[in-house]
Amino acid sequence: MNTKDTFFKYITEGNVCKGDFISVGAAMLNGETITNALVNIPLKTLNRHGLIAGATGTGKTKSLQVLAENLSDKGIPVLLMDIKGDLSGLAQPSAGHPKIDERHAQIGLPFEAKSFPVEVLTLSEQDGVRLRATISEFGPVLLSRILDLSDAQSGVVAVIFQYCDDNKLPILDLKDFKKILQYATQEGKAEFDDAYGRISTASTGAILRKVVELEQQGADLFFGETSFDVDDLLRIDNSGRGYINIIRLTDIQDRPKLFSTFMLSLLAEIYSTFPEQGDSDRPELVIFIDEAHLIFNEASKALLNQIESIVKLIRSKGVGLYFVTQNPTDVPEAVLSQLGLKIQHALRAFTANDRKAIKLTAQNYPDSDYYNTVEVLTSLGTGEALVSALDEKGRPTPLAATMMRAPMSRMDILTDDELRTLNSQSKLVKKYNETIDRESAYELLNKKIEQAEAEEAKKKAKLEKEALEKAASKQHTTTSSRRKSTAMNPIVKVLTSATFIRSVFGILTKVMKK
Repeated sequence: MNTKDTFFKYITEGNVCKGDFISVGAAMLNGETITNALVNIPLKTLNRHGLIAGATGTGKTKSLQVLAENLSDKGIPVLLMDIKGDLSGLAQPSAGHPKIDERHAQIGLPFEAKSFPVEVLTLSEQDGVRLRATISEFGPVLLSRILDLSDAQSGVVAVIFQYCDDNKLPILDLKDFKKILQYATQEGKAEFDDAYGRISTASTGAILRKVVELEQQGADLFFGETSFDVDDLLRIDNSGRGYINIIRLTDIQDRPKLFSTFMLSLLAEIYSTFPEQGDSDRPELVIFIDEAHLIFNEASKALLNQIESIVKLIRSKGVGLYFVTQNPTDVPEAVLSQLGLKIQHALRAFTANDRKAIKLTAQNYPDSDYYNTVEVLTSLGTGEALVSALDEKGRPTPLAATMMRAPMSRMDILTDDELRTLNSQSKLVKKYNETIDRESAYELLNKKIEQAEAEEAKKKAKLEKEALEKAASKQHTTTSSRRKSTAMNPIVKVLTSATFIRSVFGILTKVMKK
């Protein structure tokens, strides 16, 4: 048996699946594609997370597209983060090309052009289903980690949430949160001091500055109602295909804080609401996070710890996370160690640091008698990748330099008219795109302050009136006393009158003459 036959047997035996699977391409040996040496990924292990990496222009996005299409065909919903804006073409069939036919003939898989059920979501004012969440849904712990607060500041946030719970004040958006922070150290200071202890104005001021920083990245559009229900990510169309939900993020590339805030809130919501799946035969949802370095580069240590925890735990909910980035070193070691599927496109060794990174990357893959991994990593062509998956028993499948199959949908974006048509047919757009600003903490606290001010003004007016009445009464008493003291006694008046005196002197004169 020659080397090619041995290799074919090695690959096919290592990719046998008893359950359902996805074929991503055919293995290559010495630059030649071995027809029908198919590289398969079992659906059973797709919730073990994964990585798609490679230099710019090597085919990462197309590999992501291929996985999303095949998952949809298997009835598994998908969520894609579209940072570059080049994934909307999934809603239209491929135009086809002779090179695609040639590629698939080499692989040994038939090519079929088709479109897929797509829902376009947005975090900003772009067209699509608006994604929102309320501050209350975040909770004090998650919100504190997103804002990168100190322990003392996190304690203040916990007290704020407790006060709002105790007083039935919904915190829906950043306007509500800022208002309650100001209230805690101003109009409501005495109330907070009595019930929860003193809150430092320095702490609330620092928290407010962090909130303003988040606000400047557009978070005011994200926080509020109608809050997005993550169950709507699990929809299946009438043909039994899973919806591909594409979040358009082209206008927030320079706002990584908002991106990481959204991602963490989404993962936390999915983890808290999805039921436990145990060791199921297929995932419930697969999430692809494109340009994953945007999350990790800007994340605080507390935020990274939260992400690592969710990555480890969310698998039991039947959710697979796939990070798409240029270099595996962009992903923290603790996260990288959790990733079962790795699709590694070519890396370029332009600098000494690049060569070190390639050597480190090669160590993430199983040893192979057929490949020098370091050399293969730099010699792969566009649309070729090193693939290592987990079999149905959780063991690594044979490492294979793979000729990846082509996407069945359009490898380009939708036109503006196509996008408008897609959104006009969406049930979710009608459900979520109405902005609701119901009475919440901001309005209720303003009412409370106004009532307190009105009562204070009424009390002040009453006190002023009582003071005026008291002063008037005192004035009346003083005047009466003065009048009484100055009025002459009638007896004195008679005794001091001129008539009386003349009479007395007349009597005295007569007496003396006698």
